[in-house]
Amino acid sequence: MIKLYHAPLTRSIRILWLLEELGIPYQLERVAFQPPKQPFSQPTPYGKVPAIEDGDLAMCESGAILEYILERYGNGRLAPAPGTPERGSFLQWVHFAEATALPPLGDVVRHTVFKPEAERIQSVVDDARGRATRGFEVVDRALEGRDYLLASGFSAADVMMGVTLLIARRLKSLDAGFKNLSAYLDRLESRPALAKALA
Repeated sequence: MIKLYHAPLTRSIRILWLLEELGIPYQLERVAFQPPKQPFSQPTPYGKVPAIEDGDLAMCESGAILEYILERYGNGRLAPAPGTPERGSFLQWVHFAEATALPPLGDVVRHTVFKPEAERIQSVVDDARGRATRGFEVVDRALEGRDYLLASGFSAADVMMGVTLLIARRLKSLDAGFKNLSAYLDRLESRPALAKALA
């Protein structure tokens, strides 16, 4: 059984949400997130959240964990099969959510939450919010005329992107003027599996 190391309000919500969507049994190990005074300092394998253990395997990195779970336990659910027309778009959005859309939010949280007030730099926050907005513009355009990132419907790419958007909104870094993103986030939040992961 998969053991998930989970801290509320972190990227581990992605994995908890995915497990709920797939109906996979899991063991939840709640951990208290430690504001990172140094890297890899969380009380988990590899010192990061999320992390999983599955038999002899220990993993970190939410995107890698998501892909592993889909390959091992997904039975073709929530991801287009390799070689099919939507597979490229699926992989693009899975990685865009973490590698492009989320990094500016890391700068925001460092300079509004983690760093002592005397070390916070407002220009870093402003620049990061601008970079985040540019990324969200791309996602907003991609959602024009569709409910989810893939034309075929809800997928694990939406799990990755949805949590990025929830983090952005919590950090006041998601422009309410993005009508497609706002409607998309409403649809995602109406899913029972996400509601359970956030509870």
